[in-house]
Amino acid sequence: MSRHRLVALDVDGTLMSYDGVISDDVRRGVTDLVEAGVHVVLATGRAAHSAVAVAHDLGLTHGWAVCSNGAVTVRLDPDAEDGWSVARSVTFDPGPALRAIAMELPDALYAVEDLGVGFRVSAPFPQHELSGEHTVVPFDELAAAPVTRVIIRAPQSTPEEFHEIVERVGLHEVSYAVGWSAWLDLAPGGVSKASALEEVRRDLGVEPFATLALGDGENDVEMLRWAACGVAMGHALDVVRAAADEVTGTIEDDGAVAVLRRVLV
Repeated sequence: MSRHRLVALDVDGTLMSYDGVISDDVRRGVTDLVEAGVHVVLATGRAAHSAVAVAHDLGLTHGWAVCSNGAVTVRLDPDAEDGWSVARSVTFDPGPALRAIAMELPDALYAVEDLGVGFRVSAPFPQHELSGEHTVVPFDELAAAPVTRVIIRAPQSTPEEFHEIVERVGLHEVSYAVGWSAWLDLAPGGVSKASALEEVRRDLGVEPFATLALGDGENDVEMLRWAACGVAMGHALDVVRAAADEVTGTIEDDGAVAVLRRVLV
C-alpha cells in the first residue's frame, strides 16, 4: 500500500450514527490509517468549527478537512489557534437564490454560515440541528453579503419537493444538495466535496489512482465519482450507490469499518 494514499471520509451517516455516536471500531480504523501514513481527510457538509471538533475527537490533529460541502477547506494544526485555520474558502452572493426559494417557501427557516462561528438565521432552528452560535437577523441581512453556505429547512416539505423547487426556480449559479429530511444546502456554483478534495490531493502530492472516498448522501455523489475507488454506504439512496464503485454495509452495521481495514491490506 502506498503510504501517500488519500482517504476521504464523510461524517454523518458514514463514520457517525444519526444519534451522534462513533464506534470504537471506527475510531481504531481511523487511527490505524493515520499511523500507517495514510492521509485521512474528513469531507463533510458540517461547518468548519463542527468538522474540526469531529476531527479532534477522532484524534486527527494534523492534515486537512473539507467542510461546508467543499466551500471551506481547513488545515488541522495543533500550533494554530483552536488547532486549525482556514486554508481556502469560496463564497457566493446568496441573494438571488434566497429570494427565489423564499418565493416558493415563505415559511421555511433560512441560515447562512458565519465562518468559524456558527450561523445567522431567519428564525431559531430546531435544537441541535445547527452547530455553533446562532444569531437571528432579518431575512434581507442574510442576503446582504457573500457567504460560503446557505441552509434552507422546511419541515412541511419533502426532499422530493425540494428537488422540484430547485428545478423550477433554476438555481444555475449555485451547487445544491438535498438532505435526508426537508433540508437544502446551497454552495458556490461548481463547488463540491470533490472540487475541494482535488485541491487537497494536489497539495499532498497524492496520485489520482491512490484516492478512496466513502459516503452516504447526495452531497457525496461527486466525491465518490472523483475518487479512484468510491464506496457508498449500504443505506445510501440509489443515486449515491450508482455513483460508487462498490457498496459496503450500512451505518447500523458499521459498514465503514470494513473499508478502513481494507486500505491497510
